[in-house]
Amino acid sequence: MKLAPLMEALRSDSRFHALLVHTGQHYDHQMSGAFFRDLGLPDPDFYLGVGSGSHAQQTAEILRSFEPVVLDVRPDAVIVVGDVNSTLGCALVASKLCVPVVHVEAGLRSFDRTMPEEVNRVLTDAISELLLVSEPSGVANLRREGIDGSKIHLVGNLMIDSLRRHLEKAEAADLPSRLALPPRGYGVVTLHRPANVDDAEALESILEALADISGELPLVFPVHPRTRNRLQSSRAWKHGHIRLLDPLSYLEFLSLMARAAAVFTDSGGIQEETTVLGIPCFTLRDNTERPITIEQGTNVLAGTRKETILAAWNRHGLERPNARVPDLWDGEAASRCAQAIASGFGLAS
Repeated sequence: MKLAPLMEALRSDSRFHALLVHTGQHYDHQMSGAFFRDLGLPDPDFYLGVGSGSHAQQTAEILRSFEPVVLDVRPDAVIVVGDVNSTLGCALVASKLCVPVVHVEAGLRSFDRTMPEEVNRVLTDAISELLLVSEPSGVANLRREGIDGSKIHLVGNLMIDSLRRHLEKAEAADLPSRLALPPRGYGVVTLHRPANVDDAEALESILEALADISGELPLVFPVHPRTRNRLQSSRAWKHGHIRLLDPLSYLEFLSLMARAAAVFTDSGGIQEETTVLGIPCFTLRDNTERPITIEQGTNVLAGTRKETILAAWNRHGLERPNARVPDLWDGEAASRCAQAIASGFGLAS
């Protein structure tokens, strides 16, 4: 979702020759292919096939597989997005080979080093030559960490470029009608963070809260098969009105989310998308690296325990009277990214 608009902007600009590397970290080929089709991404120029494994195994495989690509292509820069293991692994390879790193979505901080993504963010920013930032907190964080201000560019949010570009098509697909879901008459759940789904006690507590909420607002949950098995063995699952769905493509999920009454999630990107869509969001975490979604948007930190989730639901419900769309979340972030990269490398307009 972040890469598609940026690739289009770079490939339509004669100053750039952009090659796409798919590490294969997200290794579900069916889902990966669906996202490429939905977003209009070109076929990767390189596919590394890294697959699953522990954080150490996966990062090591990315290092091993990406180094030959950089040695062969000798790029002028390597652009990495987000905060996954591929982000850090590819940035490390490039930095060690003295190739400048451009980090898209730089500067975000949860200040929770138990999150692997936080470690990836901090380390990637430390070795990047150009830092493209989605919200003002990212600029403040980088300056506080001593990053040279000339390297930092507030460009806006590429996730929102994709959302604005595909929203009309997603709404036309009308997945809620096909699922017999009334507009604004259901909530959407997503859970994927290991701290929430791999810890049986934590998952049980979240499910108990969602089961209670589902008595007031029916919930639908697109879920990975591995998580589905854990859900269906839960006591809370048996007493709630939570409907499980198979994993959805980008357009399908956007169609489902756009007409929801609320979203319950531990995803970072969904916090941003719901803010732009004006949909109440309950983030099932104790912190967020996207504070602007709370300060200006529709997001509420609900925590991960039954009592905190229900307290957030009872206090805030479906009302977000002061929500607004943050500045630069206007669908034009990709063009600002391209211009910042061109300026950073001294390319003429």
